[in-house]
Amino acid sequence: MDHVATDTTRTTAPGTREAGEDKPTGEQRVAEPLTRYVQRVTRRVRAFDRRHPLLWDLHFTGFWVTAALVDYAGDGWRNVTHNPDTPGRLLLVLSLGLSVPLLRRRTHPAAVLLAMAPFALVNAWTGAALQAAHLQLVVVHHIALRLPLRTLWWATVLVLTPVAVSTVRYGEGEWSQQIGSQLTSVVVAALIGVTVRTRRNHTEALEDRAQRLETERDQQAQLAAAAERARIAREMHDIIGHNLSVITGLADGGKYAATKSPQRAAQALDAIGTTSRQAMSELRRLLDVLRDEDQPAHAAELAPQPTLTDLEQLISGVRAAGLPVHTTVEGRPGLPAGRQLTVYRVIQEALTNTLKHAGPNAIAEIALAYGDRGAVTATITDTGTAAHHAPADGRGLPGMRERSSLYGGTLEAGPRPHPEQGWRVHLHLPEEPPQ
Repeated sequence: MDHVATDTTRTTAPGTREAGEDKPTGEQRVAEPLTRYVQRVTRRVRAFDRRHPLLWDLHFTGFWVTAALVDYAGDGWRNVTHNPDTPGRLLLVLSLGLSVPLLRRRTHPAAVLLAMAPFALVNAWTGAALQAAHLQLVVVHHIALRLPLRTLWWATVLVLTPVAVSTVRYGEGEWSQQIGSQLTSVVVAALIGVTVRTRRNHTEALEDRAQRLETERDQQAQLAAAAERARIAREMHDIIGHNLSVITGLADGGKYAATKSPQRAAQALDAIGTTSRQAMSELRRLLDVLRDEDQPAHAAELAPQPTLTDLEQLISGVRAAGLPVHTTVEGRPGLPAGRQLTVYRVIQEALTNTLKHAGPNAIAEIALAYGDRGAVTATITDTGTAAHHAPADGRGLPGMRERSSLYGGTLEAGPRPHPEQGWRVHLHLPEEPPQ
């Protein structure tokens, strides 16, 4: 509608709560049935007005035109007129001139007030004193509702001028009383317009904020889903890539040992089975996060994420696949679980790359140095060919860097400096910030 702001009051049926609302701790305010009914009707009327604004303008203007013509035809104007001898044609023109322009009051309120001003001035000068002159207050209301507030200054002067002319010309009542009464009416009309405008702006701000929060919520959900997909992809890359590399090495070794040493071949097959079961267990645990929450928790085997205590088992599997690994440890390990997983996965990825690309007769070395408050440095080197670690799938090195960046760490990967041969991966996680 043209003078009522959109109501943002949200109501709920008795005994229900909106999403995100805490459980009730006391009596909740519930709108009365009559209030809800009025709100529904009001929303429907506003929606209809937004779709068909001209229809409402025609009804509103038609009502006041009819009222002005009834005042003219029924001689009601004679009760307040200063000049009962005013010509009938002039009265008809004044009645229409003071009411018909209301049709454009919402789109061009300033122009409507300017169009009504000459009729109001003639109405005051001739002493007709038609009540239709008070329709200027409706236009003042719309000026306060839609135009800059500074427009009210000249609008007030324009509305008060006919009153001043009538008071000077006919001298009925005191000057202050006539001007003061009209000024009070103008102020009330303007205040109503400003109040409705303020509430409307507040409502629009709340709606815009709600829309932005909804958009941000959807974006956060999309980002969280993307991050989770990246995490799962990184974990699956580490699990599948490493274990398949170990299985491939064991299978190749078992194939060559089958003719010369059946016992070594059987050991290789046994190691392949152990590695496969370990990979399946890790994959089952990882994919368990994708289960439907309605499924029972025991549907998949649960196990903790790998830690540095599992590092020896990892290295043993790599050694069984045919890659000699030497380890050096300095300091005492005292890392949180998240940092342990990062170090474990980086070492796993580096050894997997060595298994894949270093070639025969390569040797790997792992140097771990633990510092205070979670600081750790891990260096993994091998003696393979210099360019053997160029990533083929784009996940290995980026995944390691992502893991290290979670804790403000750095990861360097590249060929060892000349004249040494092979590849070097260097991980450094700094101390944890004090809590």
